[in-house]
Amino acid sequence: MIRLAHALFALWFSLSPAVAQEASAEATAQFGTGATPFIIRSTTDIEIFAPALKAFAESAPDLAITYEQWGSNALHATASDACDGRKASSDVVFSSAVHLMVSLVNRACARPYVSESTRALPPSRRWRDEIWGVTQEPAVMIYNTQHIAPEDVPQSRFDLLDLLRDDPNRMRARVATYDIEASGLGYLFAYIDSLEATTFGSLLEGLARSEAVATCCSAEIIDGVSRGDYLIAYNVLGSYVQNAAPANVGVILPDDYTLFLSRGYMIPKGARNPGAAERFLDFLLSDRGKSILVSVGLNFSTSPEEQNVIQSARRSIPLAPPLLVALDQSTERQFFERWNDAFSVAPVP
Repeated sequence: MIRLAHALFALWFSLSPAVAQEASAEATAQFGTGATPFIIRSTTDIEIFAPALKAFAESAPDLAITYEQWGSNALHATASDACDGRKASSDVVFSSAVHLMVSLVNRACARPYVSESTRALPPSRRWRDEIWGVTQEPAVMIYNTQHIAPEDVPQSRFDLLDLLRDDPNRMRARVATYDIEASGLGYLFAYIDSLEATTFGSLLEGLARSEAVATCCSAEIIDGVSRGDYLIAYNVLGSYVQNAAPANVGVILPDDYTLFLSRGYMIPKGARNPGAAERFLDFLLSDRGKSILVSVGLNFSTSPEEQNVIQSARRSIPLAPPLLVALDQSTERQFFERWNDAFSVAPVP
């Protein structure tokens, strides 16, 4: 983990192909005992996605499924290399960093597919019949219920700003968010916030002044809040919180707006087993598949009362060409300059 104020210039370079490190999977797992190889590369934690993989393997006894868990930037790098013929392709790429997925589709790296299940998706969750949004996951704030009194729990970004300003000593180094240098998802959330939130500049300054901690992974952030190392965390993927059900952790879907992400599913043009990839996609979009995704938290579930509140504040991130703007070099530079300007007020040890 690193302090946000120390990671800013490195962020731009982390997304530049010229300096990208050699990509490798973080973990792998096997499902099924069939004779036909089927390779899935994904950013979703193996432990979370395993019930869906096991259920599909039972319905597809012909397949030997290899599931590879990747970081989002590394997955994009290896999928890009496979698209250009420099590496062997997987049969599926499945990622939360959907701006990177849209860029792969835009480069003609994907195979098209149409089925009754894919046609049933809303337009915001499919593009060119080459990328499909399988899940529904909110970006939430979480807090330690033992250390943040109910009356102090922020319900919006405005409330979060007030909390950071009113008690700066208490909050110093006890606020967490994604390290956007290491996380493509973290960068995506920050970029969408810059477009959506009138509070974005003030929020950057507030995080910087509180010496907020940036770290790579949802699990690390959630565990830190549960232990009380962090009092609050911003822009955490809610599905991981719901799946972990950690002690002492409350969840806030901000009522000014709540971003909802659909993980992107793509069948690479170089897939050796595209038929299995099509079958798995239809399985995930089936009633059984959707039920499993709800049970593991990848389709966020709420009470009917909460759903009515969420609906008015819901902002879906569409799988569409506008996401490519986030990767435009000029846009990146302007965004990072704004980020650096805000964090220049932070104390540097």
